Amino acid sequence: MSSAPFVEFRNVTRQWDGKGGVADVSLTVERGEFVSVLGPSGCGKSTLLRLLAGLERPQSGTVLINGDMVNAVPAAKRCLSMVFQSYALFPHLSVGENIAFGMKVRGVPRRERERKADEAIEMMALRGLERRKPSELSGGQRQRVALARAVVAGHPLCLMDEPLSNLDAKLRHAVRRDIKSLQRRLALTIVYVTHDQTEAMSLSDRVVLMNAGRVEQIATPQQLYDRPASLFAAEFIGDPPMAIIDGAALGLAGDVRVGIRPGCIETSEAGQADLLAQINEIEFLGLESRIFLSHPAARGLAVSVRGRCTRPLGSQLGIKIPKEHQVLFNTGSQGCEKDPQQDRGDGVANLAPVMADRPSSSITANRKG
Repeated sequence: MSSAPFVEFRNVTRQWDGKGGVADVSLTVERGEFVSVLGPSGCGKSTLLRLLAGLERPQSGTVLINGDMVNAVPAAKRCLSMVFQSYALFPHLSVGENIAFGMKVRGVPRRERERKADEAIEMMALRGLERRKPSELSGGQRQRVALARAVVAGHPLCLMDEPLSNLDAKLRHAVRRDIKSLQRRLALTIVYVTHDQTEAMSLSDRVVLMNAGRVEQIATPQQLYDRPASLFAAEFIGDPPMAIIDGAALGLAGDVRVGIRPGCIETSEAGQADLLAQINEIEFLGLESRIFLSHPAARGLAVSVRGRCTRPLGSQLGIKIPKEHQVLFNTGSQGCEKDPQQDRGDGVANLAPVMADRPSSSITANRKG
């Protein structure tokens, strides 16, 4: 008999005048799992976290932690820790004092406070900074202090609200590694809210993709990328996202849209091409160039080629849309109609845009297609 989920939302709704927030949301998080809540601004992801933290109460539905309903349980009694994007450090306290503050409020004996704070300082590579004030720390160091404070709380559930949004790209990468290492070492259950796909896809065991207050899809990062359940998921996930083509342009029924990852689109001579598209923009990325295309029956078309592409903007490029990588969507339901694995029979998605797995298709200015 399987155990109950550690965190569960059952048909939870919290809105304001019937707008915003979340509507009829159901999801589960297993103990020790890292789950990210991802979506555009205003999709309801922060409301979801506030409901779990006890900062908001549901209008209907049930929120459970470790099998217990917590709808009316105050935030302070939910036995969880939180990490905020603003760090939420006391400016007048030192690093060590900030880390130990929660334990002091709870009446933890001084020696135990000092021992736990010292362990967290060592774990988060803050040794030597114990007496500094937050104003004397970098953004990355402040966030490590916030993480250390969450660690010493000793709670098995940790909620994180856009914790890396105030850091530059290099620091985000470093602190991202810290968070994942911390979660694995302490077997924490983490619910992580973010608008950043890289964070969600690299950190998570599963991703909850939200749209307009509702859950669009819950899946592993690989499944979300390879098998989006809707047109929204297809066009939200990925950089660039999945291209969408009218089925009629590829000889399919008119109510079908074909999705394909740009990494799976192939260049072709004009006579053998599925589509002739116009080159709108070219980005040189070092080892490859990314070519952005337009076609009357498609949106989001892009293809990557080795090296530098010197074709002129506005010229035509032939492309092929391999059937084994097509994902079909019904325009009425907006949902996925066919998994590409149905034609392959291998049961394992493999649509990631890996350059080495594609035929070489470097393009020069003199070559026509």
